[in-house]
Amino acid sequence: MVKRFLGIEARGLIAHVFRVLTFAVMLHAAAQAQLFGHHPKDAKDASPADSVNREQPASQPAAFSIPVEPLGFFAPGAIYQGQRESLVSLDFLDEDHLLFTFHAPGLMRRRDNASASDERQIRAVVLALPSGTVNAEALWTLHDRGRYLWMLNDGHFLLRNQNDLQLGEASLELKPSLHFEGPVLWLELDPAQDLVATDSREPVGTKPQTGSVPSPGTASAWVTSDEVKSYAEPDIVLRIVRRATGQVMLVSRTRTTVHLPINSDGFVESLRGKGHEWVLNLDSFKGGSRVIGKLDSMCAPSVEFVSNPEVLVTTCNPDNSRWMVAMSTDGKRLWNVVKPPTQIWPRLYMAPNGLRLARETLVVTHPIDTFSPLSFDDVKGQLVEVYDAITGKVNLTAPASPILDGGGNVAISPSARRVAILDAGAIQVYELPPTSPGLPAGQ
Repeated sequence: MVKRFLGIEARGLIAHVFRVLTFAVMLHAAAQAQLFGHHPKDAKDASPADSVNREQPASQPAAFSIPVEPLGFFAPGAIYQGQRESLVSLDFLDEDHLLFTFHAPGLMRRRDNASASDERQIRAVVLALPSGTVNAEALWTLHDRGRYLWMLNDGHFLLRNQNDLQLGEASLELKPSLHFEGPVLWLELDPAQDLVATDSREPVGTKPQTGSVPSPGTASAWVTSDEVKSYAEPDIVLRIVRRATGQVMLVSRTRTTVHLPINSDGFVESLRGKGHEWVLNLDSFKGGSRVIGKLDSMCAPSVEFVSNPEVLVTTCNPDNSRWMVAMSTDGKRLWNVVKPPTQIWPRLYMAPNGLRLARETLVVTHPIDTFSPLSFDDVKGQLVEVYDAITGKVNLTAPASPILDGGGNVAISPSARRVAILDAGAIQVYELPPTSPGLPAGQ
């Protein structure tokens, strides 16, 4: 049973949530504006997505590899290119065990089920390292094509399916965790994984059910966006919930899913300043806020927490390149780097201890904009770069194949000493030296 309790910390949060949701809607719209086209193809072009020019080898050899074809994984066909569907998830359960889950095509759907058109099968295997021995396996039935699995720091994981979040472990047994009044569309966790922010589709007037995550009236806030003119009811419900207790800290309605970068203290909002300046505010769950930085950007900055005291901000330059800036939550800039405009659709993977991060991108032949749309013929490959989170030093560069534009094919171990990448028909596991000391937790 989810506890129906709301602490006083929600009052301060509600006072600041309106602005961050407005800019999140803008960022979502901007992301949708990036076009994906297809040049005419003949029969020979309908090959799997792994038939891509491999121009950049790994900066070091893998310590060991585990072939994936014996596990039942095969490269997805060209039909999936550009769809950005979540077809795999590669995750460390602990330093010596990997959880590899993937779409299992070719299985028949049930015709007596109204949701059968969205139904798919996911095969899950737990692999011992370095042998690749299968310790456990399962087959899950899911009901959409979005991301479905989030690994937790204690060897458990959250599985998203329809209205439910289930909690799993190394045995692959699942048990209920949180139930919502409608389908869960997205979720994200703070670095400590005490808080979970969820977006669920719950039309206005949905009747609450016993055992569902509640929507306390004292925590609600009405959100509108001046940028999107619509008279439709806001049927997406944003909640921030304490994962262990079910305590609801915020409930808000909006018309689109919202990315909300959170840590244990609060959340970061991006506010427009003068000209192209953006102000980054850290808003406390207990009330109040403080500026942690100011940056110039041609677009709304993307903000992600690497660890509780560190954020990674990505901005847009006039030449369509990207500027990555790491800073502490007390405003200290740690490092920065420019990324070329030919690296697109970035995805970030954080080490559980916050000491390393991986950035995965598609590498294309030309910058992408409205007048130069993307065709998959323009994609040269998929590149993974692993950074020291404190210094910004690149510790590893490696290709990934087949190209999976929905991500999920990279994982960093709890110690940040191992990186697993799905490439060339195998899970390649790289071993890295120790990292720089992390930032103090209270910084």
